[in-house]
Amino acid sequence: MKDLSGRTTVVVGASRGLGRGIARAFAEAGAPVVAVARSGPALDALATTSANIRTEVADAADATVAWSLLDQYEPEVLILVAGANPVMRPLQYQTWETFSVNWHTDVKIAFTWLREALLKPLPPGSRVVVVSSGAAINGSPASGGYAGSKATQRFIAAYAQEESRRAGLDMTVTAVMPRMTPFGDVGRRGVRAYATRDGQTEEAYLKQLGNC
Repeated sequence: MKDLSGRTTVVVGASRGLGRGIARAFAEAGAPVVAVARSGPALDALATTSANIRTEVADAADATVAWSLLDQYEPEVLILVAGANPVMRPLQYQTWETFSVNWHTDVKIAFTWLREALLKPLPPGSRVVVVSSGAAINGSPASGGYAGSKATQRFIAAYAQEESRRAGLDMTVTAVMPRMTPFGDVGRRGVRAYATRDGQTEEAYLKQLGNC
């Protein structure tokens, strides 16, 4: 990764998995990182890995948190990773509450932070990355509304990019859609659920995906 010295970076959902890895990578590249998550102990552990990391214990789905932190830190890079663990069950074993959990978290977080980034707005040349999922394209029949929520994150990112262009904000908004891997809570639970669904071992399922 190139030198990011001086490029303040806010990572939303930094306490575990991919978000934690992103926060550490940016800090190692010299960026002052603000790690945001609800888990204080996990953030405390993350902060010990680099002097470039400071932490904010907060609920990322709270609109006042997004406004307050963007106003306080004025980041040049904003990375949205936070979201809920989907309930891994086939459709007929879901309730509406379990099916829609990612709509009330992942989608709300993307909407809230992108809205505030446009309204503030972030500094010229800033970049916002929304971490969606490959499920946004391929679907995910054993995880309720997860795939739909991730597809909506992708759309919201595209809408935000268009609004940035129309307003001449010089702010780039992109969505990335990583494939399923056994790393991180969501990935591990997904691999376990789909391996069981297909009557395979987790190792065989990962090999089928090309992860082994």
